[in-house]
Amino acid sequence: MYKYLVGGCVRDKLLGLPIKDRDWVVVGASPQEMLDLGYKAVGKDFPVFLHPQTREEYALARTERKTGPGYTGFAFHAAPDVTLEQDLIRRDLTINAIAESEDGKIIDPYDGQQDLELKLLRHVSPAFSEDPLRILRIARFAARFAPLGFTIAKETMQLLKDMVNSGEVNALVPERVWQETSRALAEDQPTVYIEVLRECGALKVLFPEIDRLFGVPQPENYHPEIDTGVHTLMVLEQAAKLSTDVNVRFAALLHDLGKGITPEEEWPKHIAHEKHGVPLVNDVCNRLKTPKETRELALIVTEHHLLYHRAAELKPSTMLKVLNTLDAFRRPQRFQQFLLACEADSRGRIGYEDTQPEQTEIYQRCYKVAAAIDSKELLAQGFEGKAIGEELDRLRCAAISQVKK
Repeated sequence: MYKYLVGGCVRDKLLGLPIKDRDWVVVGASPQEMLDLGYKAVGKDFPVFLHPQTREEYALARTERKTGPGYTGFAFHAAPDVTLEQDLIRRDLTINAIAESEDGKIIDPYDGQQDLELKLLRHVSPAFSEDPLRILRIARFAARFAPLGFTIAKETMQLLKDMVNSGEVNALVPERVWQETSRALAEDQPTVYIEVLRECGALKVLFPEIDRLFGVPQPENYHPEIDTGVHTLMVLEQAAKLSTDVNVRFAALLHDLGKGITPEEEWPKHIAHEKHGVPLVNDVCNRLKTPKETRELALIVTEHHLLYHRAAELKPSTMLKVLNTLDAFRRPQRFQQFLLACEADSRGRIGYEDTQPEQTEIYQRCYKVAAAIDSKELLAQGFEGKAIGEELDRLRCAAISQVKK
């Protein structure tokens, strides 16, 4: 029995990055031998075990064979005669197909270390194309390692395009698309994920609402970048700088979907695009089965981001109405998320990347004075029922008026 560290932990160690999880492959053992040694079986599709002390995962070396469409259409074979090289060749990228023995020796049969030096994301074998989930995974890895200068090898990008053209990407289930997308959005450069999906053609299949934004013009006086797709990527980039919150980043990514369905004869204007975008955001969230809070933030940013940009010209009563519509007083955290996504929208334009929009400060000041007025004091003064809400709005509106003078 031989045990080897494999995958991300070896890759990250060689890159000098922090190691999060350690995964092991076991060569020359049977499931019963693992159980006899005290390991606990956890794998459903193939033998995976937890170490009795460290709780780290130990998988028996295995081979796999394509038996049907999609990422679930595989038959696995795990036996003592499966070699380490046979196990590693089924992995996605060469940089993830490096192993380390218990005595620290590096085993690299597919030149992963060379690709680490070249900063290339390259597939290990043609079997890569059998699993459509790898399209999303490689796009996510591209986003993760972009800050280090990694790019996708030309032959691997061509393979991604071939996979999309073959229809394999259509077999992906929504939960896995969202899982990979949410993880990609958490990376330092999430825009790369969208760019890779667009380059290989997967964006048009998985996110047609985003893909159709590219090539749609906007008024140049407000958007020097003109192209709505370019603006969307710039907004996502700014959101990533302003917040690590995936919900904020996702809302920023979807906020202008309505511009993608503006009739060409109306270009470059996009009248009521925020209203038209709401059902599109709902479609995306329904399709991906996103969490409730993710959907809610994306919807309020899409529907109300123009009211953020008009902060300086809003009447006090309108400002209060917006704050109430956003449920800012009961959900202050979501209100702050809204401001971050909208600030990213303001900054996501050529020449505005480093500006501090006044709208955020205006909203923050108005919210602060309005939130300081408590309904408990009105109860103590004898207000009841509907009269409490009316008096609360009157006092809050008056306080906002002082701020906006």
